[in-house]
Amino acid sequence: MLTDLDLHELLNYKADYPVLSVYLNTEPEAGNAEAHRLRLRSLLKEVNMPEDEEVVIRYFDHQHNWSGRSVVVFSCVKADYFKSYTLAVPLQSRVRINNQPHIKPLANLLDSYGGYGVVVVDKQGARLFSFHLGELREQEGLMGEAVRHTKRGGGSSFPGRRGGTAGQTEYVAEVTERNMRDVIDFSTHFFSENNVRRILIGGTDENVSLFRSMLPKSWQSLVIGAFPASMTATHPEILEKAMQLGHEAERQREAKLLDTVTTEAAKGRAGVIGLDGTLDAVRQGRVQNLLVRAGYRAPGYECQTCGYLVLQLMDICPYCGGIFKEIPDAVEMAVRQVMKLGAEVEVYESEQPFLEGANIGALLRY
Repeated sequence: MLTDLDLHELLNYKADYPVLSVYLNTEPEAGNAEAHRLRLRSLLKEVNMPEDEEVVIRYFDHQHNWSGRSVVVFSCVKADYFKSYTLAVPLQSRVRINNQPHIKPLANLLDSYGGYGVVVVDKQGARLFSFHLGELREQEGLMGEAVRHTKRGGGSSFPGRRGGTAGQTEYVAEVTERNMRDVIDFSTHFFSENNVRRILIGGTDENVSLFRSMLPKSWQSLVIGAFPASMTATHPEILEKAMQLGHEAERQREAKLLDTVTTEAAKGRAGVIGLDGTLDAVRQGRVQNLLVRAGYRAPGYECQTCGYLVLQLMDICPYCGGIFKEIPDAVEMAVRQVMKLGAEVEVYESEQPFLEGANIGALLRY
């Protein structure tokens, strides 16, 4: 399972030799293990790194168990470097060569699929799940006091008297509220312990509404949706619904961000579009959200001293006097620099560009 720590290590790894990065989609719908191996060999025809190709093929032939929906492998035999990650979410197949692992496809993976908390709630208790990158990481449950219902005719029919309709209603409300408060305390502790970034609530409309109304505001801001669910639902059923709603919420968030960047850039405020302007914002450390179209690449030049990125070669860096070197993908390096500063990266699939011909932009900090 890929973690934040793994991504941090990949961001900071740099070799003196080329690193072979391989992304292989292994969804069952795309074929069996042999079909995936054939696709891998076809991808490797694009590169000329015999030692690393052999290591990668050997890994898939003898070590990989063909679980998950995609696999990521980074190899640099000359630096004695090899990393592999099996993911439960699909990624597009591709290979890249650079002196650092190619991490752009992973850029918003943790942001899109990481840290999901799901609570399925009723009047007596709750079941809680923590999903990370499409995998169940933790689950817990809490059962409170049973909500008992008296039979009709078992008590006074006068409202307000113990055992009557009003008394029964009051009793149910008291027990439900008491249970729900325990559920809230239990849930917020669970969310905190599991570093939950997004929350989904399952149950009846009534129970979902009650849980959400009692949830502290700091956690309410993380709720991205709700869905009908019974307390007996299996965790694969819960996961499927969570990923579906999470994907829909992510697409909506990206669309909103894209629209905001376009509007802010048009008004000359906290937005920029196009690679030149975005690279300049990256250098200044002003990027809050970097938005990049999936698959977008562009060659460029990087200052070997301060990391300044440009599209046209300069004799010396205007900021530190360093020398530039050509790099195959300035977009990849921009993604790395932004992530190292703790800003968010969104790799979006939308066919709509920011403006005609633009494939990258940023929402700025100030």
